[in-house]
This record gives sequence, C-alpha cells and structure tokens, in this order.
Amino acid sequence: MARGPASCSHRCFPLTVQTWKRKENEHTLFCKHCCNQEFKKCNMARGCLCCLKYMMFLFNLIFWLCGCGLLGVGIWLSVSQGNFATFSPSFPSLSAANLVIAIGTIVMVTGFLGCLGAIKENKCLLLSFFIILLIILLAELILLILFFVYKDEINENAKQDLKDGLLLYNTENNVGLKNAWNIIQAEMHCCGVTDYTDWYPVMGDNRVPDRCCMENSQDCGHNSTSLVWKTGCYEKVKMWFDDNKHVLGTIGMCILIIQILGMAFSMTLFQQIHRTGKKYDA
Repeated sequence: MARGPASCSHRCFPLTVQTWKRKENEHTLFCKHCCNQEFKKCNMARGCLCCLKYMMFLFNLIFWLCGCGLLGVGIWLSVSQGNFATFSPSFPSLSAANLVIAIGTIVMVTGFLGCLGAIKENKCLLLSFFIILLIILLAELILLILFFVYKDEINENAKQDLKDGLLLYNTENNVGLKNAWNIIQAEMHCCGVTDYTDWYPVMGDNRVPDRCCMENSQDCGHNSTSLVWKTGCYEKVKMWFDDNKHVLGTIGMCILIIQILGMAFSMTLFQQIHRTGKKYDA
C-alpha cells in the first residue's frame, strides 16, 4: 500500500510533461500562424498604400498637365490675341486670356502639390492639397447659389455694364473692346446688347457697326436698319447657354467628380500613411 501513491505519481508525471510539451508546441504553432497573418496584413496594407500612392500620383499628373495646357493657351491668347479685350469697362482685366491663365495656374499648382505629396508620402502636402480642393469646391458652390439667388439683379447689372462698354467702342486705346464686339456680332448674328438700337447713342441715329449687317460690306450699317440683325447679343448668349445646357451640365458634373475624387484620394492616402506610421518628410 505504501508504494501505491508513489506508483501513481510515477505514472502521472510523464503524462503531465507530454501534455505540457504538446501545449507548448501548439502555442508555438499558434504564434507562428499569428505572425504570418500579421505579416500578410502588413504586406497587404503596404501594397494598398503603394497602389493608392501611384493612383494619386497619376491622377494629379493628369491634373497638372491640364493646368500646364491651360496656362499655355492663356499665354498664347495674351501674346497673339492681345488686342482682344473684355466687354466690361468695370472689369478691364477680366479678359479671356487672363481668365485662362488664372485657372491654369491654380490647376497646375494644385496638381503639383498632389503629385509631390503622393510620391513623397508627405502628409503636410496631402493635407494642403485637400484644403485647396475643398476651398475651390466651396467657392464654386457659394458662387452658384449666389447666382441663382440674385439672378435677376445680375442680369440687369450685366446688361447695363455692357451698354456702358459700348460708349468706349470708338475711343482710343480700346481697340480690344472694338474687336471683341465686332467678332461676337459677326459670329453670333446679333447686334448691340439688347437690340440694335443700343448703338444709336454711340454711332448716331439709324447707324450701327458694319458687323451688325446680315451681309457685311463697307458702310452697310448706315441708315439700313432693315438689313441688320435685330436680336441683341446678350439674348443670343443666353440662348447658346440654354441650347448647350446638357453639355455644360455634364462638364460641370465631371469637374465636380474629379474634385471629389481628388479629395477622397488625398485623405485616404493621408490616413493610410498615418496608420502605417510613415514619418513626416520635410
């Protein structure tokens, strides 16, 4: 009877050691499995970050190239068509060339920030890119809302400003304004702002510019109101916008989608860099 407990202890001890070793092996295998899973997750996260980075770079490279193109067109217009000015005397610098140059510069700088921020994985540049796009988007929305709220006032003020510009038609140092009116009247088959009588205070009674004539010839605008275009250019421009509203709306939606995608890409890449612990690059 005295050897009973000892014998029992002798039988149980090896079983305990085997169980412990088996559990240790299971724990080791489990740890290896966890490490492999974590390694795969890290590789997947890094792969997603790399893919997102180059998508962001490509997106902004196209954006930057578009900005360069617009800037080049604006400079070309300014150099080769420098005598083509604005219609409005209140905003003499608001010419087509200056507008294209301004838009091209903004697009080019924004695209450059996005490209550099993506390829360098720089959170500061990505955040700056996001903020610039957000400001542009908010400004567009505010201007659109203000336009629809004050549509009637804008129409009246625009008409009056254009009529004031007609008074400068034959003055010196306003060749650009004269050329602008001649081109739009000939191309859009219109005369004056609201109608051909807008020219009477400028040209004299029963007299309009020759470009208002249905068949352009020398001095055709003298006392021949029956042969001139009756519709005003302001109404013609409104009709053009109305006829092309679907195309313009599609272009506007594409621009909006591009801006939203740019903001989404930049913020997603910003968050991925933050999660992977990417250090700030000055």
